[in-house]
Amino acid sequence: MSNQLQLPKSILPIIFVGILLIIFLSKSIVTIEAGEAGVLWKRFGGGVVTEQPPLGEGFHIVAPWNKVYVYEVRRQELFEKMKVLSSNGLDIQLDASAWYQPKTEELGKLHQEIGEGYLERIILPTIRSAARSVVGRYTPEQLYSSKRDAIQAEIYEETKKIVDKQHIILDEVLVRDVTLPPTIKDAIERKLRQEQESLEYEFRLEKAEKEAERQRIEAKGKADANRILSASLTDKILKDKGIEATLKLSESPNAKVVVVGSGKDGMPLILGNN
Repeated sequence: MSNQLQLPKSILPIIFVGILLIIFLSKSIVTIEAGEAGVLWKRFGGGVVTEQPPLGEGFHIVAPWNKVYVYEVRRQELFEKMKVLSSNGLDIQLDASAWYQPKTEELGKLHQEIGEGYLERIILPTIRSAARSVVGRYTPEQLYSSKRDAIQAEIYEETKKIVDKQHIILDEVLVRDVTLPPTIKDAIERKLRQEQESLEYEFRLEKAEKEAERQRIEAKGKADANRILSASLTDKILKDKGIEATLKLSESPNAKVVVVGSGKDGMPLILGNN
């Protein structure tokens, strides 16, 4: 008598169907994570589905003969170091980054026309080309000092014009650093220091001229005031002022005064108690 357990023959087909069902479900279940979307490809239904929205986050069941390509649809960032030429042919190293993401509603067309490698196929070549074109319009001095914001904006605009037509959103391009050859950098810094010193010297001269002008105006004002005052002081006015001062002194509790006769030119004579 055999010790091995013998399964009834009627159960074998059920087990076989169960195994097929497990395989079917494992091939049919698709989970889309947060920040992702799925493009459905139908083997017997015309290929990439472009007329319907992509599969959203969560649990999905698809036929096992179809495929789902999952894309990240959150904003992503790339970093790129580029060697470009200035307007006078000098080598410049440009460190840039970009924020980008696929257009979710056009994800099917992006997959059909470009594919999952859209970063290497579209975005990077476009940024490199735009950077070479823009930087080639400027001198090293402009790149180093005053034109970085303008360069950044121009690279962004030229890149955006192309990638917008490729089902991609470009949010921003940032120029993080511009590295010049050391000799050129030193020469530019010396020139900038000299210009700063020249501006400072001109400022001091202008300040001194303004101060001298202020003093001339002030002196002229005082001279005019003295001339007007001298012209207005008559003998009668002077006598009246002298009498007014004498009366105030006589009213002071700390001064004992005696007014007698008159002084020179008819002015009162003031004597103290000593």
